Amino acid sequence: MARVYLSLGSNLEPVRHLRAALDELRAHFGDIAVSPAYRSKSVGFDGADFVNLAVGLDTDLSPEALNTWLHALEDRHGRLRDVPRYSDRTLDVDIVLYDDLVRQGEGHLDIPRKELKHAFVLKPIADIAPQLKHPVTGQTMRALWQAFPAESEPLEPEPL
Repeated sequence: MARVYLSLGSNLEPVRHLRAALDELRAHFGDIAVSPAYRSKSVGFDGADFVNLAVGLDTDLSPEALNTWLHALEDRHGRLRDVPRYSDRTLDVDIVLYDDLVRQGEGHLDIPRKELKHAFVLKPIADIAPQLKHPVTGQTMRALWQAFPAESEPLEPEPL
């Protein structure tokens, strides 16, 4: 079994879509770790604020099979794929970390996910896995968050 950390986000009815996604993840993977949710400004385009959170789960799916399953989850929640890359989303779910795997470029499945450099991905993962080490730098998620210039990407706690 692999330990995987996902980033979930939505800026279109985020409470509805994130709650439903968490329900489906629990139904499929069993016990999951769920971070607090945070509201932040959209990145890469002018849009409504996003609500993001992280999930830790164990799976025997390969990265490719998990990614396919997650794309189907997004699609079930109205994710449009024929729109610009940076646009409003009902649901966006990305594999951020998959055990200590490091891969870039294969099938657009980059692990660790480059967005880990953003507060909306790093902070939720640091909340649920502070001692987890980055597979490239060896730094813990806690240390990465403590070194992050949090004022550059403000996060507001968001109740789900």
